[in-house]
Amino acid sequence: MRVLGLLSGTSADGIDVALAQIDGAPPRLRARIENFLTLPFPPPVRRAILRAGEGRPAPASEISRLNFLLGELFAEAALAACRRFRVPLAKIGLIGSHGQTIHHQGRPARFLGRPIAATLQIGEPAVIAARTGVPTVADFRPADVACGGQGAPLVPFVDFLLYRHAERGRVALNIGGIANLTVIPAGARERDVFAFDTGPGNMLIDALASRYSGGRRAFDVGARLAARGRPLRSVLSRLLAEAYFRRQPPKTAGREEYGRAYVARLLRMASGARAEDVLATATLLTPLSIVDALHRFVFPRARVDDLIVSGGGASNPLILAQLEAGLGRVRLRRAEEFGVPGDAKEAFAFAVLAYQTWHRRPANVPQATGARVPAILGKVVYPCRGNH
Repeated sequence: MRVLGLLSGTSADGIDVALAQIDGAPPRLRARIENFLTLPFPPPVRRAILRAGEGRPAPASEISRLNFLLGELFAEAALAACRRFRVPLAKIGLIGSHGQTIHHQGRPARFLGRPIAATLQIGEPAVIAARTGVPTVADFRPADVACGGQGAPLVPFVDFLLYRHAERGRVALNIGGIANLTVIPAGARERDVFAFDTGPGNMLIDALASRYSGGRRAFDVGARLAARGRPLRSVLSRLLAEAYFRRQPPKTAGREEYGRAYVARLLRMASGARAEDVLATATLLTPLSIVDALHRFVFPRARVDDLIVSGGGASNPLILAQLEAGLGRVRLRRAEEFGVPGDAKEAFAFAVLAYQTWHRRPANVPQATGARVPAILGKVVYPCRGNH
């Protein structure tokens, strides 16, 4: 089956589309990537997503319209990808759309007198199915939450397929808006895999780059601005002392923890500092928190030979240098070495998760999410009658 995976991450900079060929079933499920592209969001759409994701007040009507608008944009991205890849739409058997997260609270909190965990991804799949004529699987996270999990991370199922090795222990590290890792011990079975979010990835860096450039830059290309600065050691120490980094896995993080309010607090702590120094501080926070998580939660449980890095942070030389300095004998490797480009991995993963759902098979990893049981993820939406 040819499956399109669609994703917009925490940074909300655009829609990733991965085309995958998938067959078989675990433990002999075979998946390879055929092609990949990213289509940026129009700036007003990105601003609307970030407003919603920051929890700023918005009427239900605005969220509803944004949900349907994103459905249209995701459908257009799928159609554009087929044209670019020169693959007829009739050859696509399934679409898996993660959508756009605008709220994620994996741990229960009191709400109207009851402990409630909640997650919300938008990008209406009924619109995607109707516009493309292709059955669409979406809304992957709620099934895991309903089974007692945190709804994230979900990519460990695919990390295990891609990176398991009989003799080498591996950690798959994705540095997107949030940084997360999957631990795959040597000779692991799926039940040996565990995963969690380590904390901020590119989210703080991107927010600061945009702020200091008056919106002209969405991120710090090649860490050029941060490289001109000197980290504020006292601020960095206070940030690293925060409770999230000490919390035992499984755990998840998002814009709720490291969004607008966190950036405002960081700016107050760094009041009067040069922009380059604040950016250097935020950039260093990412690898230091990752290395701390590895030493605190991973190395005591598993031998690690390879750290396989993907996501936007894999292009940041300051992050990579700091990771390498803190890893000791662990070999730093790029996801591209294993057949799936780092920027494409998460969209590719949701193609694989959709394939599992289509075949009524679970695809969460309970040790990663904290779910009580394996869960079949997502909801299947069929196209309008007569489509396709």
